[in-house]
Amino acid sequence: MKIAGTDDARPAGARRDATINLRLPEKVKNLIDSAAAATGKTRTEFMVESARRQAIDVLLDQRLFVLEAAQWERFDKALNEPPLPNEALSELMARTPPWEA
Repeated sequence: MKIAGTDDARPAGARRDATINLRLPEKVKNLIDSAAAATGKTRTEFMVESARRQAIDVLLDQRLFVLEAAQWERFDKALNEPPLPNEALSELMARTPPWEA
């Protein structure tokens, strides 16, 4: 599976044409600067690499999971043998999802 923006190397001549401005507490800026210096990177390099790595992890967490054989069997059974309609399920399906509230 390929996730956009996961190439480690920037192609020759690729433009950096997007800007992100952040306002943060001075203590956080100092912490980031110390970590960047400890890794021999600029603040921008450190922040971009950290944010990019976290973004990839978040996207993979939503798309990829690994199960042991017994776990897969239970998961597969749950998908192929859904519960019969009941009152609790009906109430759950009638709720407004938190992302729509």
